[in-house]
Amino acid sequence: QVQLVESGGGFVQPGGSLRLSCGATGSIIRIDSMGWYRQTPGQPREVVASIRHGGTTDYGDFVKGRFIISRDGAKNTVYLQMNNLKPEDTAVYYCFTALTTTDFEYAERWGQGTLVTVSS
Repeated sequence: QVQLVESGGGFVQPGGSLRLSCGATGSIIRIDSMGWYRQTPGQPREVVASIRHGGTTDYGDFVKGRFIISRDGAKNTVYLQMNNLKPEDTAVYYCFTALTTTDFEYAERWGQGTLVTVSS
């Protein structure tokens, strides 16, 4: 059983910062990738940032250097440092992982989501 536990969402004023964390626990041999998506009502989920096993990172076009994704491999944890937040960044942020389990099976998991609200 693999689970993702997210933390760090909340309320922040425009221009402020938040740091999201997501830890994967359970029967994991290898994390192939971890990342963050976000979703607003009526809109499809969109990728925010991801980091692969080898360390390669990708970001959504709207990030424009404001967010940084990093990880602690020993803890199977990924972080998203979000700076210069804008009201349009308001969304539910979901952690995502693709991994190999101890049964040598490929699996994907989603976190429960954490709300980020950017408002004055």
